[in-house]
Amino acid sequence: MEDKLVLFNPSTLKKLLKKRPAESKFGEHIKMLTDISNIYEDIKSLDVDYVILGVPEDVGVFANYGKSGTSAAWDATIKILLNIQANTFTHADRVLVLGYLNFDSLLKKLSLLDQNHPKDVLKARKMVSKIDAEVSDIIYKIVKAGKKPIIIGGGHNNAYGNLKGTSLALNERVNVVNFDAHTDFRKEEGRHSGNGFKYAYSEGFLRKYFIFGLHENYTSMEVFKTLDNLKNIAYNTFESLFIRKEVKFKAEMSKALHHVSDHPFGIEIDCDAIQNIPSSAMTPTGFSVNDTRRFVSYFGKDPNATYLHICEAAPTPETETQVGKLITYLITDFLRANAH
Repeated sequence: MEDKLVLFNPSTLKKLLKKRPAESKFGEHIKMLTDISNIYEDIKSLDVDYVILGVPEDVGVFANYGKSGTSAAWDATIKILLNIQANTFTHADRVLVLGYLNFDSLLKKLSLLDQNHPKDVLKARKMVSKIDAEVSDIIYKIVKAGKKPIIIGGGHNNAYGNLKGTSLALNERVNVVNFDAHTDFRKEEGRHSGNGFKYAYSEGFLRKYFIFGLHENYTSMEVFKTLDNLKNIAYNTFESLFIRKEVKFKAEMSKALHHVSDHPFGIEIDCDAIQNIPSSAMTPTGFSVNDTRRFVSYFGKDPNATYLHICEAAPTPETETQVGKLITYLITDFLRANAH
């Protein structure tokens, strides 16, 4: 395919790394690959536990009538991640920074489309299927090689590729916990960022699903009925947790873990669940950054936690440092949770 994996390489590292005397930076200790010809074997043979992958695209967000900008999150993150301190807490030597999937040609085509034209939205939804194929293929290779992918999106459409790739690699349906203001379980009307879990469920890649922190204002009655009729799906709402305080955060995390941890599961973090974080559907009310960090750390500790996906952040030039720091904190919380 013309859109393909671009390996992270020493010259890019050199450009982004800001060395300081008497300090050791994360980027000085990561692993990199030099050849794209045998990705699976190379990843398998490397002495690492985690593989970091960027999926810089906003095609799925556009196809869901969302606000573009999620394609910028990878660049915002990698320049921060490489320059944090390498120490006993950050585990840089256990990490392969693989690179990113290059969707420039699709993004160029997307720039010519208009969200107000239904035919253009349909074209974008067909493009998402091309992205799905690329994402599921690389996730399959990483998981098959026995490593844990950490995926930096991109739109939440990529949950489908994560689940499909993981399911095929493990040869079983997998579970997922989704920290999100929305279900992304909407009808199968062509692929976009609002139906990745529905497609994965319908196609037999997703077994059990827990949605953590749904916003009652943005979940339709039709979707609530669908969720309530499926025993493999459970959820709570942000309002029940933090507004009405009917349930407690830690108890709900325990309940969600019980729901998903009997099989390998993914951890999905949609940044539109976090208050005032620039995202495709930015919210003035939501989880705090520290709530989100606790969530990643709690689920990341479980041996069946198979991948981490952080998506939907949409940084601007003014906010890219803050967004990059946020995503970096979530990555390192996952690394620490899993530390040997």
